[in-house]
Amino acid sequence: MASLLADRLRQDVLTGSLKPGARLSVRELAERYDAGTIPLREALSRLSTSGFVTAEDQRGFRVAEVSAEEVLDIHKQRTELEGIALRESIRAGSVQWEAELIAAHHRMASIQGHLLASDPEWEHEHIQFHLQLVSGCGSPWLLRFIRMLIEHSLRYRQLGSRALAQATRKRDVAGEHKAILDATLARDADLACALLKAHYRETSRIVVEAISAGAGEKANTPQ
Repeated sequence: MASLLADRLRQDVLTGSLKPGARLSVRELAERYDAGTIPLREALSRLSTSGFVTAEDQRGFRVAEVSAEEVLDIHKQRTELEGIALRESIRAGSVQWEAELIAAHHRMASIQGHLLASDPEWEHEHIQFHLQLVSGCGSPWLLRFIRMLIEHSLRYRQLGSRALAQATRKRDVAGEHKAILDATLARDADLACALLKAHYRETSRIVVEAISAGAGEKANTPQ
């Protein structure tokens, strides 16, 4: 039960249904999820270890705050770790890895034109493509850290979804993904990593602007 509740809470944090900084009342959450307080506290404790929830001494739990600084840090670490994993995948990846990468890109590309960047189906296929890129690295620990960073990155993508949707009209995201795929299949690690870095840098720039604008709007709102 605690695992199920942790998944539901995580999803609500990722989608913004539970807002950054919101106080998490165990009693209110028990009503929201029709659950007992003991498994809820366990679920909240689990999420506090992964950074989605913060535990406050004698004051309960809150949804983790967001900041432009954290966006940059997440994308910096993600670029570094995925760069390591991508290089190793290109070096050691099998024909089966290549085939699954091509299939993952095809699934993503087939829906990219008619779904918004915040659509759950699009996000799922987008994440699967990026995970498949690095899945041939052979390091479960490296992939574990990458998945964690992807989840936190997804939270910020959801918060900045409107800005990302607007930017997509001026940005060739499909072309960026195709270029990364082609460089990877050509086993050109330097080019593939450079393209991946540029891809993440542009996304982080857009999200930082969206988060900063949101903070400014909040600061200018009469209390």
